[in-house]
Amino acid sequence: MTYPHPVIAREGWPHVALVALAAGATGWLAGWWWSIPLWLATAFVLQFFRDPPREIPGTARTVVSPADGRIVAVERTQDPYLHRDARKVSVFMNVFNVHANRSPVEGEVKACWYSAGSFINAALDKASRENERNALWLRTASGIDVTCVQIAGLVARRILCYARAGDRLARGQRFGFIRFGSRVDVYLPLEATLKVELGQKVYCGATVVAEL
Repeated sequence: MTYPHPVIAREGWPHVALVALAAGATGWLAGWWWSIPLWLATAFVLQFFRDPPREIPGTARTVVSPADGRIVAVERTQDPYLHRDARKVSVFMNVFNVHANRSPVEGEVKACWYSAGSFINAALDKASRENERNALWLRTASGIDVTCVQIAGLVARRILCYARAGDRLARGQRFGFIRFGSRVDVYLPLEATLKVELGQKVYCGATVVAEL
């Protein structure tokens, strides 16, 4: 599960190579002015797949943001995976955010659930129920359960998750990636003390979301 943080995420290498090759070929065959739109597209793909390293704050009871983006939900609700009352924190990622996902807590992956679905705007709350999604059930060393759900968005068509049941994840460890706009929900126990508010900008692995 170790990842050395190159400048561009490994998930983006084929995309960057393809667009850059098309830009270079167009410039060579048709003239460099005609290739400008493709070079701009290459710059967009490069920024989308950037994957900067992060300093992970806190202690074993700290919950960090699993994604870059903006907080679009902070509410009490039902955890649909562990069937309990929970506090939900949702992070919406637009196409200009870093799209790597990191574990919100240190713990063991108890189970993974994948659900096929639609691709409505991930900023909408109903995306949590209707969109394609992949959920991880994490249990900390102190026995606290946290659910982290990757959710595809309007443009996203690929959820990547490298964690499996039985794996152990460190807090802030990279475990997946979602391509082209999406959302991540975190379900926490009711006793959790939340540290974020609606509309706040957060950074994957670096922003403290809650204390358990």
